[in-house]
Amino acid sequence: MTTTTPPVTLDDVQDAATRLKGVAHRTPVLRSRTLDALVGAEVFLKCENFQRVGAFKFRGAYNAASRLTPDQLARGIAAYSSGNHAQAVALAARELGTTAVIVMPEDAPPSKRAATEGYGAEIVTYDRYTGDRVAIAEALAAERGLVLIPPYEHPHVMAGQGTAALELLEETGELGALLTPVGGGGLMAGSATAAKGLHPDIRMVGVEPEAGDDTKRSLEAGRRVSIPVPKTIADGQALHTPGELTFSVNRRLVDEIVLVSDDEIREAMRFVFERLKIVVEPSGATPLAALLSGRVSGLPDRIGVIVSGGNVDAERFARLCAGGV
Repeated sequence: MTTTTPPVTLDDVQDAATRLKGVAHRTPVLRSRTLDALVGAEVFLKCENFQRVGAFKFRGAYNAASRLTPDQLARGIAAYSSGNHAQAVALAARELGTTAVIVMPEDAPPSKRAATEGYGAEIVTYDRYTGDRVAIAEALAAERGLVLIPPYEHPHVMAGQGTAALELLEETGELGALLTPVGGGGLMAGSATAAKGLHPDIRMVGVEPEAGDDTKRSLEAGRRVSIPVPKTIADGQALHTPGELTFSVNRRLVDEIVLVSDDEIREAMRFVFERLKIVVEPSGATPLAALLSGRVSGLPDRIGVIVSGGNVDAERFARLCAGGV
């Protein structure tokens, strides 16, 4: 009889939490009576829009980068990202006294590119609809001798991301369900590992934009499925296939994936701005959109939601809330 060791465990997430203490923010958990009334349950929002770089990605990037050897740090770090992981790696590199080169799509939000450059990173662009960002980053890393830290396909990245769920459950106690955005799957893999490790009966619900349902299709098929690069306002979830490592975790631990439309995402962004006075980017709003639109059936009495980030500039935020792109 053979057993397969999972790429990330509860012990890994707890170890990451120790490493991140005093470096990453312990982000707030917000409540809204209006939201509870609309959903018919107690809802706890883990607000990673208040994390360093404005998104959960700093957790995984720093957990991975901080484990590099002095020689690896001296050579520098490479990464690929549409924005949030880019900023996270750039900041982690700066904190650790090294350099970062980031492969970003040409149409990445200008605010995310500017922030990444502001942390001192070098940007290399590509066309997300015709280019292979992984191949570009791997070639760049090999050419320059850099250490590549991917946005989700890395055990230490997944473990770091899972600390958001770990913190949430430490504050709220046991929850009946946890809703998490799903892009490449790293946040969900880490969160599910932490949540199911602490409370095996918790219901893990992933949320994707309708145009980017690669994880839902993959779970239904029992294997990784690729789709055309989706066009959605949720740019952080505009991926064409789940990660191999993340999918190996999520196929075991995720109970269901639900889909939301761009209009439902816009409505969720407006809701949290008007009711909780916080700014959430489209990808970060997808789990809340699923709740507000009734996409999740049979809701338990207590629900956690990971609001994954808030990196959207003022002009685009206003445009999105008005129904634009």
